[in-house]
Amino acid sequence: MRTLFIAVRSLVFGSYFIGLWAWLALQFRVHDRAGHVLPSWTALPGVLLLLAGAVLAISCVVNFVTRGQGTPAPFDAPVKFVPTGPYRWVRNPMYIGGWLMIAGFGLLLRSPSAVVFSVVFWLCSHLFVLFYEAPTLRDKFGAEYEEYCRWVHRWLPAR
Repeated sequence: MRTLFIAVRSLVFGSYFIGLWAWLALQFRVHDRAGHVLPSWTALPGVLLLLAGAVLAISCVVNFVTRGQGTPAPFDAPVKFVPTGPYRWVRNPMYIGGWLMIAGFGLLLRSPSAVVFSVVFWLCSHLFVLFYEAPTLRDKFGAEYEEYCRWVHRWLPAR
């Protein structure tokens, strides 16, 4: 029952988070109204990126719920360290999934502004990780997190 309650909270928080960033991406499209659009062929890669990002983000949430006993929200974070699933290969796969979704959304909409906005998302994510998330995880999980950081890179998968 506890896992179900965590899953419902994750679904609610995730929906708001995705909705917020999608809404922001749509607001960022002001320059597209001047007639600047990407070629029509960008829609298919956009769908593929959007789906890949969604699968990656959802797998991260499932890991947080089932293994970490928490949600992706910083105020309701997992209580157990989660170095499994996509986190085996990269320390921040959920942000990568979010970035892929926003970039894919921009390509699907043929919106150069929304694609540029995906870079804004990544920059915000990077700064959040550097100044809040990584120090918080170090404080919470100590040596276990330090060892994990030695072997798993922040943004790019390592061997």
